[in-house]
Amino acid sequence: MATRSKYVKPEQRAVISAHVLGTKQISPSFVRVTIGGDDLRGFVPMGFDQWFRMFIPEAGQTSIRLPGSSGSLWFAQFKLIPKDVRPVLRNYTVREFRATGGVFAGGPELDIDFASHGDLGPASAWANSCAPGDRIGLLDEGLIYNPTPDARWQLLVGDESALPAIVGILRSVDPGVRVRAYVEIPHAGDIPDKQDVPVRDGLDVHWLVREDASARPGELALATLRSAHLSDLPEGPFYAFVAGESELATGVRRHLVNDRHVPKSDIAFTGYWRHGHAAY
Repeated sequence: MATRSKYVKPEQRAVISAHVLGTKQISPSFVRVTIGGDDLRGFVPMGFDQWFRMFIPEAGQTSIRLPGSSGSLWFAQFKLIPKDVRPVLRNYTVREFRATGGVFAGGPELDIDFASHGDLGPASAWANSCAPGDRIGLLDEGLIYNPTPDARWQLLVGDESALPAIVGILRSVDPGVRVRAYVEIPHAGDIPDKQDVPVRDGLDVHWLVREDASARPGELALATLRSAHLSDLPEGPFYAFVAGESELATGVRRHLVNDRHVPKSDIAFTGYWRHGHAAY
């Protein structure tokens, strides 16, 4: 199989400052926070699953201290910030970027969708309480999605935390590429409307709604993929992108490698969070 780099990194990386422009409850499980600021004028949208590290104030903090270094030095500087003023660090996906003609202002705007399971972690709690003007930091990390060139089709699997990334991939992928997606969500109301998800031949999205509120997120998606017969899937080598709860990501990868004999190099997988641990 063809070799490839693990990630697609942005050309320039530096921690930038932004501030909240507005918030909106967009579905039963998602809050959308829109941020803006002059620093975002240098943000380069890459589409697909473009993700970033987000720095937000700890509960009770009235200001935020950000690392001043760029490149690989930012984390060392982040760790040197005293714990009592160190911001919360989490990873999120670009839901939408508007360089001009924004919803709240004429300048650049970036939408971030926050999923919540009810056990609010610091990031989702912040998303539910932040107000216009609140300051955050952002460090662009580029793409995890990086298909192998000889893949004849693509498989996308994720839970609600991976929904922004999967929607970004579906909107960015070449129209000639065949895609099968399995997306697990808590409520039918979390399914994006057709303005967000393209509808075309060769694009097959399965929305899997958890009917049992006590079920572990990701179990339904993993079980659905395991039960899919080879005859139900497109033929030929494929590239897989798997994201969400950590056991879902590792479980799908293990199934694809051990049961479907997919080369490890053809699978990109990432655990966004762990069930029972604060990760939002």
